[in-house]
Amino acid sequence: MATNDNAILVGGPRDGATIEAGDAPVLEFEIDGYLHRYIHTTKQRDSYDVYNYDGEIDPNGAMPGAETPEPREQV
Repeated sequence: MATNDNAILVGGPRDGATIEAGDAPVLEFEIDGYLHRYIHTTKQRDSYDVYNYDGEIDPNGAMPGAETPEPREQV
């Protein structure tokens, strides 16, 4: 079966997978409730465009908690 795969994913949960990416600058995949992002590079590997893993994000955005700073008083 012929494919039109033109990109290879490097790093992350899809490391080594090939995919038809067209000319997209960013690829995102939802895996286990998180968005995993791959960024297009100028590199090539075996005639495939390389997309490097950029990390995962929670699609719900930042959640309140320890990372939420308290308002600061003006001095």
